[in-house]
Amino acid sequence: MMKKIKLFSGKIAGALLATILYFPVAMAQESQVVASESKMEVFGTSNIHDWELKAGSFHGKGTFTMEENQLKSVEKLSFTLTVEELKSGKSGMDKNTYKALKSKEHKQITFRSGTSTGIKEAGAGKYEVNISGDLTIAGVTKNVPLKLTVVSGAKVHVSGSTDIVMTDYGIEPPTALLGTVKTGEKVTVKFEMTYK
Repeated sequence: MMKKIKLFSGKIAGALLATILYFPVAMAQESQVVASESKMEVFGTSNIHDWELKAGSFHGKGTFTMEENQLKSVEKLSFTLTVEELKSGKSGMDKNTYKALKSKEHKQITFRSGTSTGIKEAGAGKYEVNISGDLTIAGVTKNVPLKLTVVSGAKVHVSGSTDIVMTDYGIEPPTALLGTVKTGEKVTVKFEMTYK
């Protein structure tokens, strides 16, 4: 009787092993932004000259699901940026920017995504990913779509850009020099993130 039980158990173990090997296993891993290998910049215009802001520091995370070395989903992408860590290199402009972004009441800009809605392979380990999420600026939240380029490997690299109309968030475009310098309503946010 004992021999039959062992034989039966061996067959079950073999069947389980074959099942595991046959079906691909999806591996989901939450990764953190490597701030030292990431950057975020804001580009805008004015009636005098173009301008840009660079994010001094930020943090974030995301979950990337791989199956047979293929990217299957991206979800829970997030970042948090302290408004007064945005720097232009000109203290007067920075001050006006913080005022426009209401940094005293709303100290942070945040983004939180759902799950990717489309993934297209664009080369070895490279993907085009469609995703959307809630962007909160100056206390106002809007859902924004993003088209990302994701490169997977030992680390995951995510890049993309999006246009933002400041007045959609209740932000009055900053001015300078007694209103003689007026910024445009639309800005472009570009980012390159490394996750590990």
